[in-house]
Formats: sequence, C-alpha cells, structure tokens
Amino acid sequence: MASIRERIKGSITALITPFKDGRIDEAAFRKMINWQIAEGTKGLVPCGTTGESPTLSHEEHNRVIEICVEETRGRVPVIAGAGSNSTEEAIMRTRHAKDVGCDAVLHVTGYYNKPTQEGQYRHFMAVADAVDIPVILYNIPARAIVGITVETMARLAKHKNIIGVKDATANLMRPSLERLACGKDWLMVSGEDGTALGYNAHGGQGCISVTANVAPRLCAEFQAATLAGDYAKARDYQDRLTPLHDALFCETSPAPVKYAASLLGLSSAEVRLPLVEASENARTLVKAAMQHAGLKV
Repeated sequence: MASIRERIKGSITALITPFKDGRIDEAAFRKMINWQIAEGTKGLVPCGTTGESPTLSHEEHNRVIEICVEETRGRVPVIAGAGSNSTEEAIMRTRHAKDVGCDAVLHVTGYYNKPTQEGQYRHFMAVADAVDIPVILYNIPARAIVGITVETMARLAKHKNIIGVKDATANLMRPSLERLACGKDWLMVSGEDGTALGYNAHGGQGCISVTANVAPRLCAEFQAATLAGDYAKARDYQDRLTPLHDALFCETSPAPVKYAASLLGLSSAEVRLPLVEASENARTLVKAAMQHAGLKV
C-alpha cells in the first residue's frame, strides 16, 4: 500500500461545516463527503479554518471529524484539523484524530499568542512526540500573524512524524527553498488556490482547496494536469477558476463559499458569529464567478 506521503496529493478539499438552524447539519455533511469523492477529490480536511473550527465546541469538533472518517470509509485520506494555540489542547485533538482513524493531522501556528520560532518548534515537536500520527504543518501568517521560517521547518522535518506543510503564504519561493532545506521527501501542498499552479510547478504535490468545496471536479482535473506536467491544460483550468478563487475570498472565508454551496443545494449559507453571511455585493461576485467557471447556478 502507498505511504501516506504518496497518498496525499492532488485536490484535497478544506471542507466547510454545514449548519442548519445553528446546529451541524450531519445529513448535508455526509452527502457532501460522498459527492466530493465521486467528483474526484483526493483527500478531505475537516475542521480547518474553512470548517469554522474556532466556533465549534470540543464535542462538535470531535463529531465533525468522526463523521468524516465514518463516511469516507478509507476511500481517500482524512487529514483532521487538530491545531490550537494551546499545546495541551493540540495534543488532545491529535489523540482524538488518531483514535478515530484519521490518516494525518493538520497543525496551525500559534495564532494570537505569537510564539517565537523556538516556541513554534517546541510546540510542534511536543505534538509530534505525544502522538504517533503524521503531522502536516499549516503555515498561514495572514491568519496566525506568525509564520514558520524555512530554518524552523528544516529542524521540524527531522522528526519522523512531521511529514510536510500546507503552505498558505502565496510565496512561490517557499517550495523551492523548503525542498532544499527539508529534503526531497518533504510533502508540500498549497493552501492557496490562486497560486497553486505556480506552487506545483515549484514542486508542490497538490492543494488543500477552498474552491473544491463547490467545484471539486474542476479542481481535481486542474491538479491532475499539473501533476502530469501538462501546464498548458492546467492554465486553461486556471482561467476558468481564477475568478472563483478570487470571489470566494472577497469577504472573510468561509462566508462566500458557503453562499456558493447554498446555490448548488449542498447546504445552507449559515455561518457562526463573529462571521456573518456574505453580503449582497459578495453574492453577486460569487454567482458571476461560478457561472464563469461553468457551474450551473
């Protein structure tokens, strides 16, 4: 069987968490998971930023991950969002992910408390030492304020359980620098739809995608083209998808993508405070971008 490093590639969806009347809509979530896999998605990430993990209770967080594992049934890797700016809580979430059968976990940097590079190093090492499960670092300074330097990543890459990075920096020098610093086995997936084309050209193996929530087949075919080295074909997909990549972040995510999902009948547009649903202006932009991509709305 292929190793987890080999299985995590292509289009991986950062799943929204569907709500109905303030509660998790389990039926919609299960349906969404099966649709994603049928459309060609190669992996699923529950309870990431797109899944509104900061507003989920501990019980809800656990339940979303459990549903994802149950419904996926091993067909594609499940990479659970398990990060926290509390190391103790991050370890707790990682243990739960391992216990319920996740393939890997995604760990964000220390948002709000702004740890130094040494603090980040010790945090990730503590998680990786505590639980024997593959760990993917999540480098997103736009949300977390702090980023993981290449030097810190190279130190972390020496741990057997720390296998790669989700890179949401949009800095296309990073994959080349990390490959040189961390070695050829270092798993690199983009966390930024708009620059995933260039990221893969620099050695990336895929994208943990927001857009794939509503255009999973297009995102899967785009990723397949890049991984086959067919960048002319990939650019054609990029031209179809770029307005959608842009529109889904015209307001704070995941409000725009949840509106897009509602247009497709996947779930409601509900988000939890302090987020609010997409404005009328955002809705106009999202709908036009979906039509440009060829989605039937």
